[in-house]
Amino acid sequence: MRYTKLWVSLGAVIAASFAVLGYYGREVYRMAPPIPDRVVTSDGQVQFTGQDIKDGQNVWQSMGGQEVGSVWGHGAYVAPDWSADWLHREATWLLDHWARADHDQPFTALTDEDQAALKARLKNEIRRNTYDPKTGDLVISPLRAAAIQDIGNHYASLFGNDPEAHKLRDAYAIPANAIRDPQRMRQLNAFFFWASWVCATNRPGGEITYTNNWPAESLIDNKPSGTIVIWSLISFVVLLAGIGTLAWYFAIQHGKTDDSHELPDQDPLLAFQPTLSMSATLKYFWVVMALILVQIGCGILTAHYGVEGSGFYGFPLAEWIPYSVTRTWHTQLAIFWIATAWLATGLFMAPAISGHEPKFQRLGVNFLFVCLLIIVVGSMVGQWYATRQRMGLAMNFWFGHQGYEYVDLGRFWQLFLTVGLFLWLLLMVRAMWPAFRSGENRHLLALFLLASAAIPLFYVPGLFWHRQTNLAIAEYWRWWVVHLWVEGFFEVFATVVIAFLFTRMGLLRTATATAAVLFSTTVFLTGGIIGTFHHIYFAGTPTGILALGATFSSLEVVPLVLIGFEAYENLTLSRVRPWVGAYQWPILFFVAVAFWNFVGAGLFGFLINPPLALYYMQGLNTTAVHGHTALFGVYGMLGIGLMLFCLKGLTTRHIWKTGSLAFAFWAINIGLSLMVLLSLLPVGLLQTWASVEHGTWYARSAEFMQTPTMHSLRWMRVVGDTIFAAGLFALGWFVVGLKTGWSITAEQDSVGGLDRPATERTEPELAR
Repeated sequence: MRYTKLWVSLGAVIAASFAVLGYYGREVYRMAPPIPDRVVTSDGQVQFTGQDIKDGQNVWQSMGGQEVGSVWGHGAYVAPDWSADWLHREATWLLDHWARADHDQPFTALTDEDQAALKARLKNEIRRNTYDPKTGDLVISPLRAAAIQDIGNHYASLFGNDPEAHKLRDAYAIPANAIRDPQRMRQLNAFFFWASWVCATNRPGGEITYTNNWPAESLIDNKPSGTIVIWSLISFVVLLAGIGTLAWYFAIQHGKTDDSHELPDQDPLLAFQPTLSMSATLKYFWVVMALILVQIGCGILTAHYGVEGSGFYGFPLAEWIPYSVTRTWHTQLAIFWIATAWLATGLFMAPAISGHEPKFQRLGVNFLFVCLLIIVVGSMVGQWYATRQRMGLAMNFWFGHQGYEYVDLGRFWQLFLTVGLFLWLLLMVRAMWPAFRSGENRHLLALFLLASAAIPLFYVPGLFWHRQTNLAIAEYWRWWVVHLWVEGFFEVFATVVIAFLFTRMGLLRTATATAAVLFSTTVFLTGGIIGTFHHIYFAGTPTGILALGATFSSLEVVPLVLIGFEAYENLTLSRVRPWVGAYQWPILFFVAVAFWNFVGAGLFGFLINPPLALYYMQGLNTTAVHGHTALFGVYGMLGIGLMLFCLKGLTTRHIWKTGSLAFAFWAINIGLSLMVLLSLLPVGLLQTWASVEHGTWYARSAEFMQTPTMHSLRWMRVVGDTIFAAGLFALGWFVVGLKTGWSITAEQDSVGGLDRPATERTEPELAR
């Protein structure tokens, strides 16, 4: 079979997509919201300097950044979005001041006509752009300076230790004295003011703000622009067209496919003997399970802080491990354990593919393992210490908390991880190169090498922002890492690995698998690369990014509508021969991946992807719905499935006792479903209603989030979370049992018979 057209299509998609990403990256730099040299009143009083704003961004990062509320909709969901909150507070302060001065009444007591007149004055005051690029000054009225002072006092009370703010701090899960230094507090206020100014001020010569009119705020007519509405409609049309085209192509090709080949009567892997380096990956999977369990613990604490604020059933745990730390660890550990499972799978597969064990390969695998442990522990300790507010801002950037969700680890740890990923790539290449040179399965091997190379290469953009980089530019590069690395090329890597597993087992023809992987990779990346833009519609980026993100992110959903075929085919493969039953549960985890790909990435992803939907949903629990069902449902299930396949490869001739594994599979999937359906989704939809009716500030406010209904819905997470956690503990029990013997019964010989029971085997045999 010839693959030239498929390779050309893949190359063209990648080249064109990154050309677009690069061009609009230049536009992000050019049109990023300016940071003024001074914020000064019309009578010459300096309120903040540009350095205050930049340092304030670093203060915000040091206390947890996007793990304590959000800015421009990106971050945690318990505390407010600070940009929306500041904007609403400033708007209401000005309206009340004018109402009392002109009518001797609060604004809410005025007639509709008087309110309309004051809103028009407010809109002129706030939306008019008074930044002068020649002088670098942002000129504001003395009255607005008074509003800034009053709001700054409110935040100083909130982040300090004012007893009157205790109830609000508890609602936001912010510990007392989160910011201890008055100078840092002043700088934080400067950053919050700037982030709000970006949301409220029109771009020069335009009628929309730097954030495309986000957040929803009726007091200044912040509402969806015509551009948002039109491109949302276009995204639906593109989605339908893409689904129709792919379904038509699939129907034609499916009729032409001939995958008839002789299936093996016995397991081809029974004669398989792991090499030393492959056996050395076992410790990686032990770490995977340890990190999963720690992550679950952090998730329990994080969810509980949403209902109790600063305590854990009365114990003042937040004094030592606040919400910002538990959420940081919860999100970061998810990336760590999923990545560890996939990297270990690569290290296990590379020698198996080539049949070649390079010299010192085991040493490299063990050295990389030590580096991994240092990075995980070191970055977590640094993040905890950073929130103590005892690090300098520069030291925090390097060793503490960067404050950017999913890439919170300090720059030193980022560099360390980057070097480790390139070391992993070197180990992969040197193990697979003999097979590549031999010419056997060369096309599939080339895909494997390219996908492997993409993993370290697309983590590198995480180094492209610096300590005081404009937030709009930092967000652009951050999503290169989160979307392209986590949601993009890891998926390609996993697809190729699964194809190798099934071809190695004789369940798929190599030619068929190669063509399928090339085609699916091309389709996925067609929407996936430029689809990165849907994360930054409202992050201070130009309108072109909104248009492209809306269009191409809808294409990301297109291949997911046919995911049922993948699930069915995987399920069918598990039943083609009796011996395949030994791989039933790893394959069923792949079936779960297909299910959650459709539900989590497809349905819940598209729920929030169109610009009009995301305008009202950004930063609400609807995002958490997508995050949990896509990150764990797709990538987590995939990591577990790959781990189980590798563990089966390390114990090929052992018969597994799968009772605990079966319980784990169903409990994890049922628990995740209940977590979403009983709590996250209802909370997110009610927040969306509040956002549409009253504004983003209200949907995130303590006034709305602390109602009895919302309180009860958050408590409902206990049901799903408990079942989910029980499933993961059962999975851990099973993995440990592979070492102790309680998860295996007997040993199978090379023709399928039983040998000795597990209890009669020696320790070296069990550890093999």
